[in-house]
Amino acid sequence: MKEINVKALKREGTGKKAAKDLRKQGLVPCNLYGEVKDENGKPAAQCIAIAAKDLRKVIYTPHVYVVNLDLEGEHRTAVIKELQFHPTSDAVLHVDFYEVNETKPITIGIPVHLVGLAQGVRDGGRMNLSIRKINVTAPYKQIPEFLDVDVTDLRIGKSIKVGQLSYEGLEMATSKEVVVCSIKMTRAASKNAAAEEEEAPAE
Repeated sequence: MKEINVKALKREGTGKKAAKDLRKQGLVPCNLYGEVKDENGKPAAQCIAIAAKDLRKVIYTPHVYVVNLDLEGEHRTAVIKELQFHPTSDAVLHVDFYEVNETKPITIGIPVHLVGLAQGVRDGGRMNLSIRKINVTAPYKQIPEFLDVDVTDLRIGKSIKVGQLSYEGLEMATSKEVVVCSIKMTRAASKNAAAEEEEAPAE
């Protein structure tokens, strides 16, 4: 996975008013969940804030990043677990980070990268990518930037499901029955198939 360095600030105030004041300063209120547990045994949140301009580099990108947080001199490594956007402006309102280390497995969605020119596309069919990310579980150091899916032999009417894929060191967390991609019949391909049938010699 790609890594990116981001500066963060500790914040004391919570609630709507404190969050609104932060946003006026160009900051986004965030929570960092780590190894520390609360009285109920759930991960305790540390309240932090990050400049909106720095978060854009992490959020508005096709890449999935491990974020190296410089928290006022403390180094913390985390991934984004949840985002909240404004319903009309799409501005980022809040971000939840989950602290990671090199040995603890995490589950995260990784972009799918189709490799090769499918036989079905060469025959006139249309490639249909059903999901853009597949959830995998592994320590973050073992997780790649993309999951390559070889579609070279994929024909019209056929599909590739998650259960047909495997990657060294990764456990697939998305259901095995989920379709990753498929080749759909097009009018052009249908006409070509009909023409080939007409030209075929009778037995």
